Amino acid sequence: MSYTLPEFLAHALALEQEAAERYLELADMMEAHRNDAVSAVFRDMTRYSELHRDAIKARIGAVVLPKLKSWEFRWRSPPEVGGEEGFDYLIEAYHALEYARENEMRAMEYYRSVAAQATDQEVQRLATEFANEETGHVAALDKWIELTPRP
Repeated sequence: MSYTLPEFLAHALALEQEAAERYLELADMMEAHRNDAVSAVFRDMTRYSELHRDAIKARIGAVVLPKLKSWEFRWRSPPEVGGEEGFDYLIEAYHALEYARENEMRAMEYYRSVAAQATDQEVQRLATEFANEETGHVAALDKWIELTPRP
């Protein structure tokens, strides 16, 4: 099913907001348990999500977004929100990076699927652009994973 532009922007905004909140929660938890290396990873991911969220807000402009209830979103949980394995305070930096990468991959795949099904050219263009941004996040995480000792 294809999105209207307001529906797509509402979904994209919610996705990035939820991702930022989840990564910040993880960063705070890791910091509380003195797992500073992993806290730093999640703070970086928080910043990426906040920057993307703010860019989406800027694009919204005069577009009136629908006020969607949780059950009206076209996902069970936002694509950038992985399982609970990221909430283990003993998690190693390597595994935290893998967790973040999986979240970014889901977001990239979500945006690609929206672009592939879009009948609105602007939705297709934006979804492709957002997928490419997520691809950049995955590539950055791949570099961090490569440089991080495997436990």
